[in-house]
Amino acid sequence: MNSSEYISIVENIKREIKAAQYRAVIHANVDMLLLYHDIGCVINEHKLWGNRFIDNLATDIRIDFPESKGYSVRNLKYMAKFAETYPNREFVQTVSAQIPWSHNIAIIEKVKDPEQRIWYIQKTAENGWSHNVLIHQIESGLYQRQVLVDKVSNFESRLPSPQSELAAQTMKDPYVFDFIPFRDEMLERDIEQALVRDVTKLLLELGTGFAFLGNQYHLNVGGDDFYIDLLFYNLNLRCYVVIELKAGDFKPEYAGQLNFYLSAVDGILKKAEDNPSIGLLLCKSKNNLVAEYSLKDISKPIGVSEYKVTSSLPDALEEQLPSVEDILKRIK
Repeated sequence: MNSSEYISIVENIKREIKAAQYRAVIHANVDMLLLYHDIGCVINEHKLWGNRFIDNLATDIRIDFPESKGYSVRNLKYMAKFAETYPNREFVQTVSAQIPWSHNIAIIEKVKDPEQRIWYIQKTAENGWSHNVLIHQIESGLYQRQVLVDKVSNFESRLPSPQSELAAQTMKDPYVFDFIPFRDEMLERDIEQALVRDVTKLLLELGTGFAFLGNQYHLNVGGDDFYIDLLFYNLNLRCYVVIELKAGDFKPEYAGQLNFYLSAVDGILKKAEDNPSIGLLLCKSKNNLVAEYSLKDISKPIGVSEYKVTSSLPDALEEQLPSVEDILKRIK
């Protein structure tokens, strides 16, 4: 047996061990969630007995099972809500059990629409989000930005299926860079440097599968130098992703510039096994119709999205804040 054969055998065994460990964790999680669901159903059947029933139940469980955690009054109430939200036990076994208990409770508490709840459960399972990351994704409105929004791109006409569908699903609008400290009159380079300084949060916002290759990525085309704002490789799409940042409104000429960069990346970096490179223009704001017309005859696959930084407030909150004029009047 040579060394390469041995390494291959070891890697296969490691994969089998990891797969078995994963199955064990999932199986244990299914059993626990089904138990919690059953307890929740019992509590709901006796809800007329009031909160005193849950208080006594928590005390009696603690007496007989002092080492067991998860049966506090608060958690028992969550079990009742869990069973009420998902009355179908089979749903719990096949869908909810894909993610931990704490994640299920976060989704129940923060997401009211049943379809969105299923979507967040599936995305959490696919991406392995931690509890905090899941909450961040919900609070940033990921479902609205990735599923409900009318995205501007030419992916459908410029990419083969299923890459066109995957690219469209990956895209968001707007992208929320709430980790960037806002300053007046920020330039593209300022935003770019802020993103690169916290590249972990940038990758989280871009989504699963993105690998960062560099900023101001140098390309030499026919002796002339060009610099791409941000270059990534997406492991799921199996292609390079070129991102150009603009501090102001979208302009049609930006699409032409990005089209050139994509041609250069495909000619210089792309390998035979790679899919066509994809471009993403991130602008402070855009006119959707202007962006759609700009992409209509562009040969390369490009999407156009807005981005927001920390200065952007929800409309409802912004309306509640006094204007500068109001503040001055009050001071006087």
